[in-house]
Amino acid sequence: MSGELSPQVAANELGFEGALRPATLDEFVGQSKVRRQLRLLLDAATIQQRTPDHILLAGPPGLGKTTLSMIVAAELDKPLHQTSGPAIQHAGDLAAVLSALTPGEVLFIDEIHRMARSAEEMLYLAMEDFKIDIMVGKGAGATSIPLELAPFTLVGATTRAGLLPNPLRDRFGFTAHLEFYDEDELSHVVQRAAGLLGFDVAAAGVSEIAGRSRGTPRIANRLLRRVRDYSLVHGTPGDVEAVHAALTLYDVDAHGLDRLDREVLRAVVERFGGGPVGLSTLAVSVGEEAETIEAVVEPFLVRAGLLSRTPRGRVATRRGWEHTGIPIPDAL
Repeated sequence: MSGELSPQVAANELGFEGALRPATLDEFVGQSKVRRQLRLLLDAATIQQRTPDHILLAGPPGLGKTTLSMIVAAELDKPLHQTSGPAIQHAGDLAAVLSALTPGEVLFIDEIHRMARSAEEMLYLAMEDFKIDIMVGKGAGATSIPLELAPFTLVGATTRAGLLPNPLRDRFGFTAHLEFYDEDELSHVVQRAAGLLGFDVAAAGVSEIAGRSRGTPRIANRLLRRVRDYSLVHGTPGDVEAVHAALTLYDVDAHGLDRLDREVLRAVVERFGGGPVGLSTLAVSVGEEAETIEAVVEPFLVRAGLLSRTPRGRVATRRGWEHTGIPIPDAL
């Protein structure tokens, strides 16, 4: 049997993904302050019949930066062109994208901090004056030809705002800092997604999913789909027992920790006596790359109060010890 999805099934899956994304600011759950700020920015631009200022969306993955860029284009009733920083490795790549924009179009660059430096420098002039300089020829005979661009709105998204050079950051008229969601907001996200997926989940099940979603809507939607799959395969209703069974199967505990999170925390507690332990040593002990531990695992463990970072290394907190179920030594 072929492992490829039929066109109908593939279309249904894409439809589900698209349906889970809110289409307007009013439908977007959470980030109330950012939504009000964006509403004012877009309404003012519409009244003045101009392109809105460039927008920078900063925050951890999964909080809705891509969705907000789509909403900006939808609210302006303008087309959206999407690309990413890693895809723009030369100034010519950016020039091709900018020259193809139509008047008022919204350009979304995800992970904008990962653009090539030459492209960043070209973007400075494009954002301020809507023009770029194209170099023609090589060596002493090279000449610069100015190219006028259609007015556009740049929406940049970054998970590492500190890596953006100051000249680029200063050219954004508005910077939004997205925050993690609380459990009530995530419950609304889960309820909305369940309704769009046609999946009936009990209120207790919704709360359970929200509590294990690490403050992130993307994770909430992903866990909901795994619970839906479990209920579909086993023929069970979407009650709290099905939620427990599905999330236990996928190694997501009551606090939202997955297998790797627990391995890291247990390594600090069991193998290194609660720390301090260096990042590279910790990574070797669990068989993962140091970058994975630092970028994927640590932020949540620190935010949850289970781990702390000190100048000497990573240290398990009292709450971290309690989570592993290992008694804290008297010496600590």
